[in-house]
Amino acid sequence: MSTAYTAFCAFLARWALRGAALGLVGLVVCVQWQVTGRYLLNDTPVWTEPVALMLVLYITALAVAVGVRDAGHLGLESFVALLPPAAQRGAEALIQLFVGLFAVLMALGGWEWMQLKWSEPKPILGVPEALDYLPLLIGGILILLFCIEQLIALWRGENVEPAGV
Repeated sequence: MSTAYTAFCAFLARWALRGAALGLVGLVVCVQWQVTGRYLLNDTPVWTEPVALMLVLYITALAVAVGVRDAGHLGLESFVALLPPAAQRGAEALIQLFVGLFAVLMALGGWEWMQLKWSEPKPILGVPEALDYLPLLIGGILILLFCIEQLIALWRGENVEPAGV
């Protein structure tokens, strides 16, 4: 399957994975800094915990979206495999439609919460609270795009190749 849309989704998936990996490195650095500060320097940095929690949100949203694209998410494969071939395609399409619906609701909820929390600063960091809800919006949009790609591939009788890094 080599269309411009697939190439675009593969590009997004690669960058989402890179972003998640970079976030994971940042998370490890934050936690290590906190442990070092607490036990070696006897001075716990207050910013490390909220930054680490925020990084977990971004890592999760990006990794889950790529998991949807690469069909690594939880599914009903054993149940679907028991169905006749024609029904399997219908069940797989239905699953993608439900995941897409979830993605739309996730993105809309993230957008709504971002609007509500934009003027509230996080106590320690001073950045808007809305940044905690941005991963919902980003993840929801990516999941929706990847669900559309899966549906197109299903319609064509093809498989989406994992993007890799």
